[in-house]
Amino acid sequence: MSADKSSSAERSRFPEFYKLSVNDRVRVIHERGWLSSEDYQALISGEHTLKIHKADKMIENVVGVMGLPVGLGLNFLVNGRDYIVPLVVEEPSIVAALSSAAKVVRGAGGFSVESTEPVLIGQVQVVDVPHVAKAKAALLQRKGELLNLANSLHPQMVARGGGANDLEVHLHARPEGGDMLVVHLLVDTRDAMGANLVNTMCEGIASLVETITGGRVFLRILSNLTDRAMVRARCVIPVSQLGGRQGYTGEEVRDGVILANEFASIDPYRAATHNKGVMNGVDAVALATGNDWRAIEAAAHAYAARTGRYTSLTRWYKGDNGELVGELDIPMKVGTVGGPLQSNATVALDLRLLGVKSARELAEVMGAVGLAQNFSALRALVTEGIQQGHMTLHARSVAVAAGATPEIFDTVVERLVESGEIKIWKAQEIVVQVRKEARGAAAETIPDNAGRGFGKIILLGEHAVVYGSHAIAAPVPLAVRAAVQETKSGGVDMMIPRWGVEYRLHRDPAHRDSFQRSLGIIFDTLGLTERSVRIEVFPNVPRAMGLGGSAAMAVAIIRALDQHFKLGMSDAQVNELAFACEKVAHGTPSGIDNTVATYGKCVLYKRGQAEGQAPTMRELALAKPIPMVIGISGKESLTAKTVGGVRTAWQRNPELYERIFREIDQLTLQGVEAVQGNDLERLGDLMNICHGLLNALRVSSWEVEELVQIARENGAIGAKLTGGGGGGSIIALCPENPEKVVAALRDAGYQGMEVNIG
Repeated sequence: MSADKSSSAERSRFPEFYKLSVNDRVRVIHERGWLSSEDYQALISGEHTLKIHKADKMIENVVGVMGLPVGLGLNFLVNGRDYIVPLVVEEPSIVAALSSAAKVVRGAGGFSVESTEPVLIGQVQVVDVPHVAKAKAALLQRKGELLNLANSLHPQMVARGGGANDLEVHLHARPEGGDMLVVHLLVDTRDAMGANLVNTMCEGIASLVETITGGRVFLRILSNLTDRAMVRARCVIPVSQLGGRQGYTGEEVRDGVILANEFASIDPYRAATHNKGVMNGVDAVALATGNDWRAIEAAAHAYAARTGRYTSLTRWYKGDNGELVGELDIPMKVGTVGGPLQSNATVALDLRLLGVKSARELAEVMGAVGLAQNFSALRALVTEGIQQGHMTLHARSVAVAAGATPEIFDTVVERLVESGEIKIWKAQEIVVQVRKEARGAAAETIPDNAGRGFGKIILLGEHAVVYGSHAIAAPVPLAVRAAVQETKSGGVDMMIPRWGVEYRLHRDPAHRDSFQRSLGIIFDTLGLTERSVRIEVFPNVPRAMGLGGSAAMAVAIIRALDQHFKLGMSDAQVNELAFACEKVAHGTPSGIDNTVATYGKCVLYKRGQAEGQAPTMRELALAKPIPMVIGISGKESLTAKTVGGVRTAWQRNPELYERIFREIDQLTLQGVEAVQGNDLERLGDLMNICHGLLNALRVSSWEVEELVQIARENGAIGAKLTGGGGGGSIIALCPENPEKVVAALRDAGYQGMEVNIG
C-alpha cells in the first residue's frame, strides 16, 4: 500500500456506496486511488473473471466455471491503516453487516491486531521404534542436521528469510499399547501458503529420521492446526458508540453482547453457530484472496476445541471504563504468493485492491474481519434480531429480481419491507407503482425550460465515418436534460444526482481534471466562467454505452445556458461547441454524435474532408417508424480507445482498412433507400453485413457478440453493435415480437428496451 493510502484517515469510507450502480462503485474506488487504470478496465469489462481454459488447468474434469459475488467491506481501520476488503460470499447480510461493524469500531479508533510468524507444522509419523525415549533424544540431538537437510530442499525460501527453524518430538500412546513417535517440523513459509513446501520437506527428511530412530516412517504431511501462526484481533468500543438501535442504550447493547458471548463460551451447540459467524467474514476474505478456506476452517474449529471442550473463539467483556472490549484469537496461516495468483486473475486483482504487503498483514486483516463479523452478529441478536436484518437484505435481492432499477431501488425495498410480503410478485407491483409516481415527479422536478440533448444510435457506418465515409444515425427517445440556476456560491457547480457526481469547476484550465474539461470549454467559450451558477443534469442516456451520452450532455448544458442567459445561439453554434467538447472526450470524433444530439433528426452524415471543413448532413424522411430494440451490455465503451485502436491498425495497413471503410460506405448508401422506403428485410441484411465488417475492425467484444446472437435467435432480422464498440450497446431490427427480444436480453442479464426510430 502506498504512503498516501496509509496516511488518509477516510479512504475506506464511502457514504451510501450501496446506492451506486456497479459501474459507479468501480469508478468511485478507482477515483479514490484503490484501483489502477488496468484493474479498473478489467472490472468494468469483466476480463478479471476466471476463464474456462484456465479453470481446466486448475482441477480435473472441468465443464464450467461457477461465479460468486465479489463485494467490498468498507470502513476498515486496522493498526492505523485504511483497508477496503474484498469479500467473496453469497449471503446478503455479511457485507453490509461487516461494513456497519467496521464503521462503529472505526469511530472508536479501529482494530488493533497482533500476529506471530507464519509458521506451518509438518508431521512425520514414526512407527515400530525399538526405543522411543532414546529415539526422541537422538532426534533432538541431531536437530541441526535435520533442519539443514530440510532447508536444502528449499533454498529460495531460506533466502527470503523463511525455512525450517525448529523441530519438536512428541510421543503418543497407541490404543493397542506402546508409543507412537511424531516429529513436528516447524517451517516459516513467509508469504506462501506453504502446504506443498512443507510436505516436500517432510518427505525429504523421512530417510534420515528412520536412520536416527531405527523405526519406520509412515505418514509425512502438514498439519492444518496452524497454532504457531496465530492472530489476535482486539477492539475497544465506548458505550456511546453502541446505543440507538431499536431504542437500546449503549449499556444494554454492551451487556447483551457480553451475555451472548458467555453463552457461546459454555455451550458447544451455541459456540458452533457463534464461531460460524466469525468464519462468515474470514472465509469470504479467504475466497477472495485465493486461500484455502477449508484449511482455515479446520484450524479454527480445532483450536476452539483445544482444551477438550469446544468453545468460543472470541471473548467480549466490560473494560475498566465501562467500554465493550472484544478479542479474537484464531490460527491464521494464509498466503499471498503461489499458484492461485497465476491461475485466477480475480485473486490477483483482489489482493492489489486490498493492498497488503505480506501474508502476515493479510492474516491480521482477516482477524479484524472475523472480529467485526462476530460483533455485528451479536449486536443484531441482542437488538433487532438477526431475522429483521435478513428481511431487509432479502428484500434487496427480491427487488433486483423484480426489475427495480437503481433510481427506484431503495424506494421499492423500503415499501417491500413495510408490506411484510417479501415476494417477487409484490415487488413487481411496487415497481410498477413507483415508476408511475417517478414519471409524475420527473415532470415536476425538471424545469420546463431545461436544455435537452438527444441520445443516438448509428444504424450503419460507425468507425468508417471517422475516415470520410457516410453514416446513418438517428435519435432515440432517451435524452439528457440540464437546468441552470444562478447562485451566490462564487463558482460554477455541477451536479448529477443520479450518478452521485458533484464538483466545482476550477477557474484555471490547467487545474481541471478530465471530467471538468468539457464543461470548462463551454463556459470559457461562452464567456461565463466568472458567473456563479449551479447546473443540475438529469441523464436518461446511459453513460459510456455507445448511445451518445457525452454529446447529449454537452448539448443539454449548452442549451440550458443559452436559454438562461439569452445568448441567442443557433443550432449550428450549439453543434460546433458540442463538437469541441467531443474532441476532449474522444480525441478524433466524427461529429455525428453531437449532430444528432443537437438536431434530433435521422440523418445521413459525412464529416468534412479537411480540417475545419463543415460536414454534410441530409435529413432522412422515414415513411414509417422503424421498430428497434436497444440491448445494453453494461460494459463501458471507451470510444477514444476503440477509435484509437482502429487508427493504429489503419496506419499500419492503410490499403486494407480503407477497403473496409469503402465497403461500409457503400452499404450505408444502400441503407438510405431501405430506411426511407421502410424496406426492413434489406435494412436487416445491411445491418448484419455491417456488423461483420465492424468485427473485421476488431471493435466488438464478447458481450456485444452475445447480445447480437441473442437478438437474432429471438427474431431480430438484423443486429449489430452501435457506436464505438468494445462494449456498449447493440441495435436489433425487430418488426415482429420485439418484446421477445427484450425479455431474452434481460433473462441473460442485460438491459433491453424497445424504441421506434422516426
